[in-house]
Amino acid sequence: MRKSIILIVLLTIFGTVKAAVSFTGSSRQVITETPEASTGLDQIYILYDVSGVSMQYTATTSSAVTWYRYSNLGGAYSEQVNGVIRNGNTYTLPKIDSDMGYIIEEGTSRYYLWVVDYSKHYFSLSDLSISQEQECDVTFLTPTGSGDKILYYTINGQAKELDRDIKLSYMTLEWDGDNGVYNQIEKIESLSYLSTTIHTQAPLCDTDFQMSGDRFLRTWGEEVSAVSPTFTTTAVSAETSATQTARDNSNEKKEESEALGGSAPSEIEFRAVCSDAAIFKEWQFSTDQEFENITLRMNEPDVTYTFRNQGTTYVRFMASNAAGTCDYFSPTYEVFIGESSIDCPNAFSPGATEGINDEWKVSYKSIISFECHIFNRWGIKVAEFTDPSQGWDGKHGGKYVPSGVYYYVIKATGADGKNYELKGDINIIKYKNSQKTSAN
Repeated sequence: MRKSIILIVLLTIFGTVKAAVSFTGSSRQVITETPEASTGLDQIYILYDVSGVSMQYTATTSSAVTWYRYSNLGGAYSEQVNGVIRNGNTYTLPKIDSDMGYIIEEGTSRYYLWVVDYSKHYFSLSDLSISQEQECDVTFLTPTGSGDKILYYTINGQAKELDRDIKLSYMTLEWDGDNGVYNQIEKIESLSYLSTTIHTQAPLCDTDFQMSGDRFLRTWGEEVSAVSPTFTTTAVSAETSATQTARDNSNEKKEESEALGGSAPSEIEFRAVCSDAAIFKEWQFSTDQEFENITLRMNEPDVTYTFRNQGTTYVRFMASNAAGTCDYFSPTYEVFIGESSIDCPNAFSPGATEGINDEWKVSYKSIISFECHIFNRWGIKVAEFTDPSQGWDGKHGGKYVPSGVYYYVIKATGADGKNYELKGDINIIKYKNSQKTSAN
């Protein structure tokens, strides 16, 4: 703890300087990284190999220059470096210790750097195979090669990792919501180092995997790569939708619910688009959310179903691959059909004011069968219809009937199984004076 405090004090006193550091004798370009300021380092240098390489520092003042080096313990445990050769304002360290931090002190300024010896972490790749054991959502790959974590240490001795940016590319499917299809795309992932087993999201189409790297060899023009055998996909996915056929009947009561359904009969189109491996496809209808009691199965990706029974039905889509080892289950669609009802008005005024109470209609909800007959007082049928959304406009034979009392007889069945046998009177109460009526 005391050494850390001393280090912080030294940083405050000395500060840092953007010094001129260079290397000679390197067979490859020296790669320079600028780390986060929180590391306390000014620069990280990645050398292909430190053997035969010397490091130079050009002083900017006439002040004395002293070199220190530190390991993974941090700058608080640094030790002075001997053997530095001075030539005017240029100071040369003829032999560099690999994977080591250095502090170059010039007067009241300090320059902090870390040197990586890439030859100790060389990336190689001779083969990329597909593991025997696979999961539905994850694919496992086994690379043959090397590429351990490249670590450097901050001035406080905290380990940090240099990202190797090893590329892993493969083909998969991506959902195009605008066009309602799956499109094949290339997916590229980046790995910070090479582990013994690589796991990635399972592709949705047959593909081979290509691995290449790392970014340091890429810079030096020596990138290596390997391609796996063709992978046969087993992962299953799908995109589903449920669209209810719109019905805008002014006399039909609506359910105050956000669920699908409402007033029966309710027609809903269910649609599913599946990925390549989906062979078995099924829409399932159940009376419970856990689908323990499946009442209907429909083995098509696109189905249209009319809900006629009161209550809640849960619907989901299920797909699986040929072997039945990977399944997909869609979100559950909840369809609620409300209880039935019929209310009959007892008066209307056809032709009196256009659009206002000029048609006799029942108010209804969840009626799945219906027939209505209307009679005059002599028992002559003047109107009939079998759709509860329809009504009587007060005409018979194309002409308005006289005002007075008429009678309706309704037989209907509700989605809840309720049977209706209704009778009542209808009062036609007003006509325009110029209106001609037909005789009864």
